[in-house]
Amino acid sequence: MKYDIITFGSAVIDTFIDTNPKERKGNMLYPVGAKILIKEMRLATGGGGTNTAVGFSRLGLKTGCICKVGKDCDAGLILEELKKEKVDFLGKVGSEITGRSVILDSKEHDRTVLTYKGGNDKVEFGDIRSLNTNWIHFSATMERSFETQERIVGYCKKNGIMVSLNPSLYQIKDLKGRIKKLLKNVDILILNKEEAEALVEKGDLFLGLMNLGARIVCITDGKKGAKVYDGTYLYSIGTKKVKVVETTGAGDAFSSGFVSGMMKKGDIEFAMQLGIANSESVIQERGAKNKLLTWNEAVRYINKNNLRVEKRIK
Repeated sequence: MKYDIITFGSAVIDTFIDTNPKERKGNMLYPVGAKILIKEMRLATGGGGTNTAVGFSRLGLKTGCICKVGKDCDAGLILEELKKEKVDFLGKVGSEITGRSVILDSKEHDRTVLTYKGGNDKVEFGDIRSLNTNWIHFSATMERSFETQERIVGYCKKNGIMVSLNPSLYQIKDLKGRIKKLLKNVDILILNKEEAEALVEKGDLFLGLMNLGARIVCITDGKKGAKVYDGTYLYSIGTKKVKVVETTGAGDAFSSGFVSGMMKKGDIEFAMQLGIANSESVIQERGAKNKLLTWNEAVRYINKNNLRVEKRIK
C-alpha cells in the first residue's frame, strides 16, 4: 500500500490539569510542600506524530504514523484512536513506557507542558513497517529517534519522497547543527518565530532559513498569524478573534492543514488558509485532536470567515 503521507514523531497520553494557579510576571506559582486541589483533570492522546497523522487523515489523505508506544495500558488508547481515525500504525510496540505529558493551564489559556518522552526517543530504523509514501512529515524527536529521522531523510532524497519538517525549540537548541544539515533536503519547513530565531540567530529569518536549503519556509507567530516565503513572494495571513479554551496542538493543526493544502492544491495561499482554519478550530476545545477539521469543514470555515492572504515580492 502506498500512502499519501506518513508522519514521524511522538505519541503521548496528555493529562490536562486545571489548578487555577496564581501568576506573577508570566510565571505560575505553586507553593513548595503544598497539597493543591485540582479543579479539573482530563485525559487525551497527543504528541506531534499522532496529532498531525489524525489531522492529515481527517483532511482526506491516506495516512500512516511512525511512533513508538509501550506495552502499558495507555498504549492501547493511542492505537485504538489511530485505528478509529483511519491512520495506520507503522511503528512498534516496545518495552519502554508510553510517553506522557502533564499540561498545566494558565489564566490566559496558554500552557506549561511537563513531558516524559518514554519510547518516543527510541525509534529504530528497523521498527518501521513502511516508507512507501509520497510525503513524510517530521515533528520533533530526540536521541535514537532523531538518528532514525536523519536516515529517513536520506532515504527520501534517494527515492523522490517529499519532506516537511516541524522542529521544536528544545530540539533546535540541542541539535542545531544537525538540523541545519537536514534542511537542504526539506521541501516545507514550518516553525514558530522563536524557533526560527534560534536557528538563524541574526539577519532576515526567511532568507537565512532558505539559505540553509529549505524550499518553502513558513513561520507562525501566535495571534499575529503566519508568513510564508517561497524564494520570490512573501505571503502573510492574520487570525480572527476566537474564544481560546486551550492552545495545545495548535502548531500541529496548522502544520497538517498547511501541508495538506500544498499536497492537494499546490497553492500557498489556500494552504495558509487551511492551516489557520485548522489551528483556530483546535484552540476552541481542550485536547490536540478534538476539533481537527475535515476537508469540507475546513473549506466552509475558510469561506465563512474570509481568511485573507496578502502577497508581495520580497
